[in-house]
Formats: sequence, structure tokens, C-alpha cells
Amino acid sequence: MTKQKFYSNGKLLLTGEYIVLDGATALAIPTKYGQSLEVEPSEKKGIQWESFDEKNDVWFKGNFKITDGQIASQNPLNLVRNQLLKILHEAKKINPEFLFENEGVRVDTKLDFPINWGLGTSSTLINNIAQWANVDAYELLKNSFGGSGYDIAAAQSDAPILYELKNGNSKFRKVPLPWDFTDSLFFVHLNKKQDSKEGIAKYRNTSVTEKTIQRISDISNKLLLCYSLSDFEKLMNVHEEIISDIINLPTIKSQHFSDYPHNIKSLGAWGGDFVLVTGTGNEIDYFRKKGFHTIVPFEEMIK
Repeated sequence: MTKQKFYSNGKLLLTGEYIVLDGATALAIPTKYGQSLEVEPSEKKGIQWESFDEKNDVWFKGNFKITDGQIASQNPLNLVRNQLLKILHEAKKINPEFLFENEGVRVDTKLDFPINWGLGTSSTLINNIAQWANVDAYELLKNSFGGSGYDIAAAQSDAPILYELKNGNSKFRKVPLPWDFTDSLFFVHLNKKQDSKEGIAKYRNTSVTEKTIQRISDISNKLLLCYSLSDFEKLMNVHEEIISDIINLPTIKSQHFSDYPHNIKSLGAWGGDFVLVTGTGNEIDYFRKKGFHTIVPFEEMIK
């Protein structure tokens, strides 16, 4: 075995949050930020694993043994070890040739974004492990974490995508964004990480009509024909109201930023991570004054 290196893009879901699970067409972008995974042989049997953050600090460390075809942790279990163990276990179930018992490997993962940004610490890991194990990343996601799979599609794409989950199958295509107003688009981080699993669980208790699913799909498609900032804002505002009604939560703008003069759109699981904001560079200072200092211009985020 020679040294191997894999890389996956992070993601942001611009439209279709939650409702993408029920087949709505969603617009997603891969980000310039992502995660790498390096594997090299080790004289020590089993898996020696270290995960590094964007500052090159170790945020997770664990050792795993392989016995009778099963992978087990050699350290006390916690949430991160449980999740990693689940992914490795499912990868080996799909491909029994993955990780032989007499094999010793060292694995290093490296994020190039802060963990709390919500750009896909888990989805980039799953896609990297799928490449390493030579298994289908969508199947690995389904068997380990679950979800719509849009984040896996973004992890593998070098351009924005329109994504659909139809009859359990992932379908996406790369699309150009005709927006010449991206200098007025910013991603503002809300200083907390949102649990997407929790958001999905709450959404599953709601009822969504085919008409609503189609409305979201139409917005996703109309954005590809959107040539003015005002039209973009109108579409995003309608989208916010639809999702607000479905999940019975107030919009982020009405809840926290009601005096901001322009558009604010939640992304992914509502209540945390990034929001998409329109405005000029000077107007964005509004958020800095409120204590939100992680602000990324659109062109610096999108791959």
C-alpha cells in the first residue's frame, strides 16, 4: 500500500433546506473550503487516526483494531468515535476487502474551515472514506448518517448543482449562476453550530404538499434565470416564508434582524451556521456591530 490522499469539498444549500428530503429541487454550492484525508502504511496494526482543524491543532485522536472482520475502538467511546466507527463499519460491510486484519494504517484528516462553520465536517469525511474504501458515497451516507445526499454531490462537484432525490436515487447536474450581483452577497456566520439531524427530525413531523414541493423547485430553477438583485431577493424572501410556515419557526430576519433593510436567508438547518445576506460592504457592518464577525463574500466561498 502506498500513501493515498483524498479531498472533498464543503457545501452550502442555498435553496430546498429540509424539503429536499421529499424530492424538491435544491440549489447547492461546493465551497472552496473542504477536508482532506491521507492514509499511509503503519507498522502498528489497526488504524491510528488523527484529525486536525484549520489551525493544524488535533481535535480528535483515536486508535481502532480490526478483529474477525470487525472494527472496534481501542479508546473509550464518545460521540465522535461512535460516528467514525459507524462510518468505517458500514464501509467495510459494503466492501469486505476494505481494511484487512493484518493491515496497519495511519490516517490523518485535515479541515480547512472551522468545525463550527457547518460546511460539512461529516459529509466530507464520508465522501473521503468512500473514496478510500472504494464504495459508493451515497450508499455509505445512507447506511451511516442518512440525509438527502446533496452534500455528497457537492463534495464531488467543482461547480454549483441542482440536486434532486427521487425514489431514493440522487440526481444532480452542474449549473452556471448568471448572477452579476455576487459582490452584494455575503455569508454571515451566526456563531453557533446547528444540529442538522435535530432539524431533520423536527421536519419529519410536518406535512408537506406536492404543491409546496413544486413551489420550492420552481424557485430553485428560477434562480438560474435571475439577472437582478431585486428579483433574487424576492425569490429568497418567498422561499423563507414557505419554509417558515412548514417548520413553524419564525424567519431569522424577523427573529433577530428585523431592522436590517435587505434580504437574510437561512441555509441548511435553521437557527445556526451561515445565513446568506444581501447588501453592500458598508451595510454588512450591521452584523459586525451585533457581534457576528465571520463574514465571507460569496465569491470567496463558492468553488
